[in-house]
Amino acid sequence: MDVKDSVYFRVYTLFYSLQLTLQSFNSCLLLFFFLFTAQNCSYTLHSPIGTIESPGYPYGYPNYANCTWVIVAAEHNRIQLVFQGFALEEDFDILSVYDGPPSPGNLRTRLTGFQLPSPIVSTGSRLTLWLLSDYAVSGQGFKAVYEALPSYTCGNPGQLLNGHQQGSTFNIGDKIRYSCSPGYVLEGHTTLSCLATSAGTAAWDFPLPYCRADDGVVGLYGARAGLLHPQLPCRPGDTIALVFSDFQLEDDYDLLEVSGTEGSSQW
Repeated sequence: MDVKDSVYFRVYTLFYSLQLTLQSFNSCLLLFFFLFTAQNCSYTLHSPIGTIESPGYPYGYPNYANCTWVIVAAEHNRIQLVFQGFALEEDFDILSVYDGPPSPGNLRTRLTGFQLPSPIVSTGSRLTLWLLSDYAVSGQGFKAVYEALPSYTCGNPGQLLNGHQQGSTFNIGDKIRYSCSPGYVLEGHTTLSCLATSAGTAAWDFPLPYCRADDGVVGLYGARAGLLHPQLPCRPGDTIALVFSDFQLEDDYDLLEVSGTEGSSQW
C-alpha cells in the first residue's frame, strides 16, 4: 500500500467511525426524546359510575400517549362502557379494551378511527382500557361513561347508526326492538331479549344488528360515507344547500372536493 492509499484508507476509516458515532448519538437522542415527551398516565377507578376521557379531549391527545384506565366494580357486578365521542388516527393510534387485566387472552377489542363504537359490557368485575398513540397526527380522542351493572341487568345494547331503538329498560325479561331509517336495511335480529345466564348474570340473546344502505340508494363512495336520497325533489333551476354538521380531515393530506355548476371547491 503506497502513501496515497494509506491516507485514503485512514480518511475513510475516520469518516466511517464518525458516521457510526453520529448514528449512535441520534439513536440515543431519539430514545431520550421519546422517554421525556411521552404522555404516560395510569388510573384505577373504583366508583360505580364515572367518565373517562383521553388526555386533552376534545382538543387532541398528545403523541406517544401511553395511558391505561382500570375500572374495578364490586364482586358479581359487571361494567358497561358507553362511548360518547371517538376520534383516533386510524390504524396508528389504538384503544385496546380488555375484559379483565391487560393480557392477550383478555383482549376484547381494538378500536381506532372515527366511528363511534358500540357499548361494551364486561363479563366480570374488571375492565381495562389502554391507549397508545404514535409519533405524529392525532384526533380529538375519546370520551366514555361507565357504570357498574348488577347481575340482573344486561345494560343498554346501544343505538344504531341510521336506525331507531324501542325500549328503555334492560333487565332480565325485557326486550329491545330495532328498525332502520328510510333507505337502509336491517342486518341481524330486530328484537333482542335480556336473558339470565348459567353464570348467574344476564346477557342479550343476540348481538346488536346494524343498518346497511339499501342497494337501490345512490350514495357517495366509502363504506361510512353519508347517503343521498334517490328521490331528492330537484327541478331545473333549483339549488342545493349543503350544510356540514361535523367535519374533521387530516390537514394538507385528506381533501373533500364538492363539485357543482359553479366549479369545484376543496376543503
